Amino acid sequence: MARSRMMVRMAKHFRGVLLVVSSCVWSARAQAHPPEPTVNLGDTSFLDAIGGPGLLLEEIGDASHSGKTVDGGGQPVPGAPAVNAVSGLTHIAWLSNRRLFGGWYGVEAVAVAAHVNAGSEGDITGWGNLTLSPFILQWPERKMGRTRIVQRAVLDFDLPVGEYRRDVPVSIGTHAFTVHPYYAVTVFATKRLETSWRVHYLWNATNNAPPYATGARSTQAGQAIHFNATAGYGLPHGVWIGANGYYLKQVTAPKVNGVSLPDSPEQVGAIGPGAVWNLGRWLLYANAYHELGAQNRPEGNKIVLRVQWIVGK
Repeated sequence: MARSRMMVRMAKHFRGVLLVVSSCVWSARAQAHPPEPTVNLGDTSFLDAIGGPGLLLEEIGDASHSGKTVDGGGQPVPGAPAVNAVSGLTHIAWLSNRRLFGGWYGVEAVAVAAHVNAGSEGDITGWGNLTLSPFILQWPERKMGRTRIVQRAVLDFDLPVGEYRRDVPVSIGTHAFTVHPYYAVTVFATKRLETSWRVHYLWNATNNAPPYATGARSTQAGQAIHFNATAGYGLPHGVWIGANGYYLKQVTAPKVNGVSLPDSPEQVGAIGPGAVWNLGRWLLYANAYHELGAQNRPEGNKIVLRVQWIVGK
């Protein structure tokens, strides 16, 4: 693989935006539980784990429309409003030439701004939480026979500095600290066939200042596992096309005032087409998703556009 492709290409997940919409979270019209913060669902895709020493700058734009909210049985919740959101994420990542456990060591930072419209519940524009990682390990490509494998491990922390108000139903920040490690792998079965997987674990701290309308002293979103996956085919001139998808499953129940809520864990999956155009130091991504199988959360469609600039060493 060309050196330009082995430069830093650590596409960061979009995590900073939380839609704290009372109609989707707390009112009698919808599921009554603390919502899972918005995480990287489909914001990274093809060739995800490839990287090497150097500096990367990236912009990710998301546009989503959630036309319905579903309950624990997957049935639409009557009266729940549609939610529309547009966000922009700025990601800076750097990998040194120093190695630890065989991988290049690095750091990253992610800032995000968003506009959320929840219909009659209101709208808001502002900054989301700040994501920082003091620990990135990027391993070089390895071969197992004819199969090529690239891997990366990252430990991310979200700082609750985003826009958050207790007196309104819609916020962008979470007002809760999170820890969000992930493992990414890209496998080239042949020269033109790739599959990329990014598997996350999400741990959410307690929010000790939930919205006043909840009447709660504290809330805590459930812990979750989620992943992105692709199956891509390489065309001439650096173009890859294929299918991409994601899946999220809460593995613990959300809590209110320290008490777990039964039948409230969230779940959602999605699938859709995607493509990336590799221009050496520039990579352009486009991905679309249709969600299905949602439980205790909104369900809809999403489009992601990304631009990566591999600045170099």
